[in-house]
Amino acid sequence: MYINQRIAREIYEEAGIERLSKARKYVREKRVDIEEILYEDRNNFWIHAEVEGNYDYYKVKVGVKNGELEQAECECEDYHKRYAACKHIVATLLEVDGNPKYNENNYTQKAKKYPEFKDVINTFYEDEMKIIDEPDEIVEDSLDTNVSIVPKLVYDNYSNELSIEFKIGTKKQLYKLKDITDFYDKMINKKAYRYGAKLNFIHEETSFSEEAKPMLNFILKHAETIKYVNSNANSRYRYFGKVLNSDSIILSNTILDELFEILQGKEIAIEKSYNSEMLTFIDEKPDIKFKLEKTGKDEYSLNCNIESHKDYEILQGKEYVYFLYKGYLHRCTKQYQETTLKLLDAYKRNYTTKMRFSKEEIPNFFSIIMPKAKESIDLGEIDKQEIEKYIPEKLGVKVFLEFNDKNYIIAKVKFCYGEEEFNPIQENPNIPRSTLEEAESLNLFRKTGFMLDNKNFQFILSDDEKIYDFLSDGINEYMQKFEVLASEDFSSKQIKKPKMTALGVKIENNLLNISLENLNFDKNELKEILAKYTLKKKYHRLKNGDFLSLEQNEDIDFLENLMKGSEISYKELEEGNIKLPMYRTLYLNRILEKIDNTTIKKDEKYKKIVENIEDKIDIQELKIPKSLNNTLRQYQKVGFKWLKTLDEYGFGGVLADDMGLRKNPSSNITYTSI
Repeated sequence: MYINQRIAREIYEEAGIERLSKARKYVREKRVDIEEILYEDRNNFWIHAEVEGNYDYYKVKVGVKNGELEQAECECEDYHKRYAACKHIVATLLEVDGNPKYNENNYTQKAKKYPEFKDVINTFYEDEMKIIDEPDEIVEDSLDTNVSIVPKLVYDNYSNELSIEFKIGTKKQLYKLKDITDFYDKMINKKAYRYGAKLNFIHEETSFSEEAKPMLNFILKHAETIKYVNSNANSRYRYFGKVLNSDSIILSNTILDELFEILQGKEIAIEKSYNSEMLTFIDEKPDIKFKLEKTGKDEYSLNCNIESHKDYEILQGKEYVYFLYKGYLHRCTKQYQETTLKLLDAYKRNYTTKMRFSKEEIPNFFSIIMPKAKESIDLGEIDKQEIEKYIPEKLGVKVFLEFNDKNYIIAKVKFCYGEEEFNPIQENPNIPRSTLEEAESLNLFRKTGFMLDNKNFQFILSDDEKIYDFLSDGINEYMQKFEVLASEDFSSKQIKKPKMTALGVKIENNLLNISLENLNFDKNELKEILAKYTLKKKYHRLKNGDFLSLEQNEDIDFLENLMKGSEISYKELEEGNIKLPMYRTLYLNRILEKIDNTTIKKDEKYKKIVENIEDKIDIQELKIPKSLNNTLRQYQKVGFKWLKTLDEYGFGGVLADDMGLRKNPSSNITYTSI
């Protein structure tokens, strides 16, 4: 008889290579006794068998219906520990698959005659059975709860691609999720569904165990993405035209980080091209060590404790890097990748576990390799006196900052090893040096925008925007890494915020007179400052070399608002004496209220006008003419008083149309001008 090879392969993979090997031995030794076979075709059959183990005989039952595994059970301890295929189940399938002996009539079999007619019968039968399998009324007692999810990683050695697939079920039986998008649909619709003889549940979160819920949410999240991508694969908005597999989730960088958070500290199966093993997720770096040894008079060797480059894989996450090695998935930092793992990768590229080099290379070893991977390097039993002269002292960096006559930043650098100090652009002393650390230090100047001035043995920063960025933020990194010394002139040129410490308001000749006092910058540059502020520039460099920050600033907002809707000239601003018509009194008072930390001097006449306007409106002293009093509504009376108050001080005013002064059919007022 022949069985569905997909089902057989899944069972063999689930069992693993070791169980498969033992099962083959059982078949060769004729330990499998087939008791009964009910066989229709390779997709529909039942097998009962007894298998002789090492210590006992075990009953085995295997059932397949419509190409799906319905039952695979054994009495052995291995099966009841794992609820997965054991060697006895595998041996039973190996015994019957392709063996003509089990086509004989001494076994109870269903003869497959008249296949065309049988196909029609099955078609109608299956349609009716669907109604039975999915009843309208769900019997709660028959449904499974506490459903678990068992993930399995699959690593493709050729593409270096890692994916994850899943089984769901209970202690009775686990079933592979063959289509996670279909599973997603069932969960969305809260559908009751029977996977096989031993798993029947409503697809909702409450049906799953607490331990399974994080993985359930993971599956649903990415199943939705796969469904969306595949549904649009042939549309004009297709996802690179690629259809994704729906039986597993490919672990991209971000998804790998996400999965690790769920599985941290747990153990799951991983299948590779040649074997299957259990894998533990641990949040710690691997024990990778490099040991320095002397192999000859003038030769050294740096030996790695990783025996073969084939034993490990490096997987990239978004925030982390992962090291897959001997049953563990280690989560490591990106910094670890740039140090220890980068050194290890050199061994992999060269197919070796030993890196030999001559005595002449010892300075390079200590100045380039050692600073990067010193945490993983063991100097072993090397004579310290022999190598001491090659080991550099700790590198110190001094930076002297000043402005030149063009207001460019000048940086002079000195490297320090103990008592030895030197300018690296000018001098090259014959001492052990940390070449890599020196390069990293000098690279910071390049990244910040400094240019090398070889003639004067210094660095120079000339671009205004880069100078502003350096003073506002970049210098902090220098102060963390280096010893920074600044000239008095440099220290005085810091970034300032525009500020008015005081201003005055008074009424003269029926005009508002505003005086700007104590600005912390030259008033002659106000025009350019306001123009840049309007364009949302982040700074303005004053003529004296100082910088003004033009980030959101209430004092500049005041000056900008003061000019809106008026005919104030920049010359008036620069002179600091501004005149406005009286009707701008209330507007001026409103924008003055938005200024903090500024002393505002108001003369008595101005204060009295503002107070009188506010008081008259608040206490409603004004009387409504008798001809209007009984006609106007309350809110219309307020509007009348507002216009009358403004008229008393010679101000203009407008009431919005929705006040109702013109449209009230019961009112005799059509338009009022005061």
